[in-house]
Amino acid sequence: MKERRKNLQQKISKRYAKDIKSADVWSVFKVVADFVQGFEELEDLGPSVTIFGGAQVEQNSKYYKDARHLSDILAGKGFSIITGGGPGIMEAANRGAYKHKEVDSVGLNIDLSHEQQPNLYTTKECTFDYFFSRKVMLVKYSLSYVIFPGGFGTLDELFEALTLIQTKKVTGVRLFLVGEAYYAPLLEFIRNSVLHEKMIDEEDMALITLSDDFDYIVSEIEASLHEQLEALKADGLEHTQYFKSLDCFCKKRECDA
Repeated sequence: MKERRKNLQQKISKRYAKDIKSADVWSVFKVVADFVQGFEELEDLGPSVTIFGGAQVEQNSKYYKDARHLSDILAGKGFSIITGGGPGIMEAANRGAYKHKEVDSVGLNIDLSHEQQPNLYTTKECTFDYFFSRKVMLVKYSLSYVIFPGGFGTLDELFEALTLIQTKKVTGVRLFLVGEAYYAPLLEFIRNSVLHEKMIDEEDMALITLSDDFDYIVSEIEASLHEQLEALKADGLEHTQYFKSLDCFCKKRECDA
């Protein structure tokens, strides 16, 4: 296992040097191709929630079962589910949404040779060459980000999403951490060190909601629909397809109620 990881890391490092540091103009076209593919596949996506989490999580894990259950609830309420398309938490979330044919179960995979293979529970899928273009697609079309326990990749996605919300590059979007025991020490560090040293402000702490209460998370995501619509209006985006899909979704829910 260690040897395989070492070989994979060497392969990724060589690829990084070739694609990024070489300043090869063809790499630019590959980056553009990543974005074009993502935009074309997801442009008609309705209200969606992105679920992040570790690829190493086993099917018998509580986190796997919880991710599948939460995704099932959200998909049953009409939300499409977006994940990184791989195993572990990503598979669990896609699996929970897969049986709900009225929504999409989206997998946005990354080309990592044998390290991450697409799971079998997606109705839409894309495979990206670059992490950064994939991350854009993971956050661009979502109302909320739900982050289950995971490793470096999950933590990277957590802080990327937090930075986007903090700097208002995305507005009206909520972020939830699931796994109170797992994430409590991280939040303690953020409060006692990062906040204490005034690297962030007190209101920045409010950007993170730590909860294992799925009913609460779902209700908060539903409530954020109107916040998202108002944010899009404020940005002059009420004529976009995305705004229209959210507006239609809200009106349908009001009629059904």
